[in-house]
Amino acid sequence: MNLTNKLAIVTGVSKGIGYATVEALLDKGAIVAGWGRTAPKISHPNFQFYLTDVQQSESVQDSYDATTNDLGKDVAVLINNAGFGFRGDFDKTPTDTWTSMFKTNVDGIFYCSRLVIPQMKANDQGHIINIASIAGTLSVPNMVGYAGSKHAVRGISHAMYMELREYGIKVTAIYPGSVKTNFFDKVEGIDAHDNMMMPEDIAGTILHTLESSDNYHHVDIEVRPLRPKGKQNA
Repeated sequence: MNLTNKLAIVTGVSKGIGYATVEALLDKGAIVAGWGRTAPKISHPNFQFYLTDVQQSESVQDSYDATTNDLGKDVAVLINNAGFGFRGDFDKTPTDTWTSMFKTNVDGIFYCSRLVIPQMKANDQGHIINIASIAGTLSVPNMVGYAGSKHAVRGISHAMYMELREYGIKVTAIYPGSVKTNFFDKVEGIDAHDNMMMPEDIAGTILHTLESSDNYHHVDIEVRPLRPKGKQNA
């Protein structure tokens, strides 16, 4: 897809992968609607922020209506990036934290995607990218809720791509390993560090996927840091 003047929605844009993805899309000439609970420090004529809580279908609907009305374009790209995790014993996970994880990481994909799909079908083109995690491919002790939600993202993404591919719509799931972001601010016992991947690395992968030829479809992409513990002595 040629991203010039295409309308892209990115969720979870205040920091990290979402922020880096917005900047990368703007560099490619896209028009970007950033959805989130906190506005990023991005000032660009092609960027508009919309206060959005992806846990709430009404909030998502309001942001979608405002986005399409304000920007006057059909949505060509949706990046479902909003998400968070909790680390702790399974039996000590607060029930409200568990519920909030699934509402953000799973329900948010449904609320956002269902709105853009009809116009993507009508245009015979579109690309939805769901940011999952390696926790969606592996069992992760002490992060049961997060792993469960990201396994759900994987299943949803696979079913979506099989359902939508005949309409010219691509659906891609990306499974990053550790990325140096504020995600770890709320994950007890793990600190972000320079041996992790950078948000710009993931944004680059997203651009590569979006700019692929029309009949070339990335379904799953797993990415990890090469040396997560730094360079080791031989």
